[in-house]
Amino acid sequence: QVRLAESGGGLVQAGGSLRLSCAASGLTFSRYTMGWFRQVPGKEREFVAAISWSGGSTYYADSVKGRFTISRDNAKNTVNLLMNSLKPEDTAVYYCAARGYGRRWLSVELDNEYDYWGQGTQVTVSS
Repeated sequence: QVRLAESGGGLVQAGGSLRLSCAASGLTFSRYTMGWFRQVPGKEREFVAAISWSGGSTYYADSVKGRFTISRDNAKNTVNLLMNSLKPEDTAVYYCAARGYGRRWLSVELDNEYDYWGQGTQVTVSS
C-alpha cells in the first residue's frame, strides 16, 4: 500500500522559513516524479514544485520561484520543500504527490497526472 506522509508544517511569520518533508512507502520511489501542491479552502489545488525521478530536473510555479527549493533523497524515500521568504499568501495546506515514470515532463504541473497523494500539512504565514 502506497503512503505519502507530509510533515513540517506550522505557523511562521512573514519572511520566515519552513521545511516540509514527505516520506514515501509502498512504491519504488526512485521511479516517480514527486510534486508539491497547495490548496486554500474554496480554491483549486495549485502546483508548487516538482522534481524528476533522478533529481536532475526541477520545476517551480512562478509564485514561488527563487524562494522555494525542492529536493529528494532516493536512498531515504523522501522529498523536501524548503520554503524561504514566506508570505501570507503562501498560507495553505501543502500536499506531496507522486507521478509514475515515463510521462511528459511538460505536464508535471497538472494534478491529474499524479497517482498518489498525501494527507497534507498546514502552513500558516502571519503578517
